[in-house]
Amino acid sequence: MPSLSRLRLGNGSKYAEATTTSTVVHDADISNGRLKYVVEQGENDSPPSYQEAAGAPVEARSPFGYAVGPITIFINISKMIGTGAFSTPSAILSGTGSVGLSMIWGFLGYLIAISSLAVYLEYASYFPNRSGSKVTYLEQVYPRPKYFFPIAFAVQSVILSFKAGSANNDEVLAKYLFATNGHTLTNWEVKGAAIAAYTVTVLLLVFHTRFSYAFSNAVGIVKVLTLAFIAITGFVVLGGHTKVKDPEVNFRHSFTGKATAYGATNAMYKIIFSYARYENAFNLINEIKNPVKKLRFNSYLALTIVAILYVLANVAYFTAVPKAELKAAKEISVSLFFKHALGSGKAVRVLNLLIALSSFGNLIAVLIGQSRLIRECGRFQLQTKQLAVVDLQVYPRSIFGLSLAAGLFFIRRQRARLNFPRSEFRAWDGLIVFNIITNVFLLAMPWYPPPKGKYGGDVSFWYAIYVVVGITLLAVCGIYYVAWIYILPKSKGYCIRQEVIILEDDAQAHKLTKVPVEQLADWDATHDALGRNLNSHSESDSNVVVDSKEV
Repeated sequence: MPSLSRLRLGNGSKYAEATTTSTVVHDADISNGRLKYVVEQGENDSPPSYQEAAGAPVEARSPFGYAVGPITIFINISKMIGTGAFSTPSAILSGTGSVGLSMIWGFLGYLIAISSLAVYLEYASYFPNRSGSKVTYLEQVYPRPKYFFPIAFAVQSVILSFKAGSANNDEVLAKYLFATNGHTLTNWEVKGAAIAAYTVTVLLLVFHTRFSYAFSNAVGIVKVLTLAFIAITGFVVLGGHTKVKDPEVNFRHSFTGKATAYGATNAMYKIIFSYARYENAFNLINEIKNPVKKLRFNSYLALTIVAILYVLANVAYFTAVPKAELKAAKEISVSLFFKHALGSGKAVRVLNLLIALSSFGNLIAVLIGQSRLIRECGRFQLQTKQLAVVDLQVYPRSIFGLSLAAGLFFIRRQRARLNFPRSEFRAWDGLIVFNIITNVFLLAMPWYPPPKGKYGGDVSFWYAIYVVVGITLLAVCGIYYVAWIYILPKSKGYCIRQEVIILEDDAQAHKLTKVPVEQLADWDATHDALGRNLNSHSESDSNVVVDSKEV
């Protein structure tokens, strides 16, 4: 095992000198007690990364190519501008109780997104050749207990957020699509249209990834233009050039209305949902050339553009739609705006069609990003069963968000102790602390009861049931982990070891195998810390010399 001086890691320079090629450095293992680090580099023009060996291996060449070009800004915009921009303003107004507080909440949501984006950028600078964003960063900042965070996140991401987020986009798409002809829809019609949209999107991604990127970016432009049109129309309404009689009525006494702790917390969740998915490009970071430099500019630009458009769009809604009617609305806030500002003519139908198209583009962007994230989960060959559950991802997502923000201080200390080079981006400590406080708030406030009692929330059952179910799900992951990693191996006389497998198109993954205790010494002698077979010069580790079984 080479020493740190032999690796010539430098004095915090931009690039480490551990390797001079764009391939994986097989012999660069660094030990820090129980943890072992490897130095690896990809072909996306990023510096080498220093990652704990238990993590999924770096793919030197991206199996998906490098089609995410300089307009990655629209990868984020396409995912951010979706159901949140067009459907949540009414819920936010209902939760905050007043127009003024809902506008303040919107700005606060932007600040929260800025702080979270800074956290993601610093992690991306540490691991610029690993797609998957959250799952990769959690795996690396908390490498022990080994494999626990990949397991827990895989369950949360695959079972909850992937289905729930897609279903939400499908449903809103269907409702705006039906709104183009004024049809009164049924639940089955919504479900049928949603399934059709989802099917078309999946087929599009399966048959042509590059075209999917181009289409998503094109729809991103349409989304920006649509929100810009809404904002401009709002100014026209304020100027008194439409049939709206008193466009300023909602801004008089704008803080009239009472907000409860429960309602304000729900509104904050809605705001965060509106700005969510700013991290989408981080899910594809290994498909971006020179990713940190591009994302540092494009991500903040995309988020700021969306924030400005959100604020102007909300001003437009308040100029045209009466406060009481907007609060009572559910998922068609923009339709109400078009109806009051423009009437019910053909132009309104066309605009509703544009909103439906925007939701479809959002669905494409969501599936692109989530597919990479879930693929990263799958690069550990874990076996989790699909369950039929409702949208419960909010609380676990806040737990993971807090873990990521707090983990930055931990990973900084680890890298400084090992004398690793300074990263290309370093978040301000104040932003990280603000992000930690935000996530603590989002974890604590859902326990606060609504003013009408424990059954007085926005559901017909106990108000905090989703919190308990989310925590229970993570606890079940912990029980499964302990049984799988410790109890079963000890009772059956084997240990869990990882080995690298190379698939088509240079795709790489870890296969977790059961190695009998009596053969453990032979296994460890013939495999490096990452799990590569030291005795094999082929592209496969199929000639393992011990009798191992896949987990």
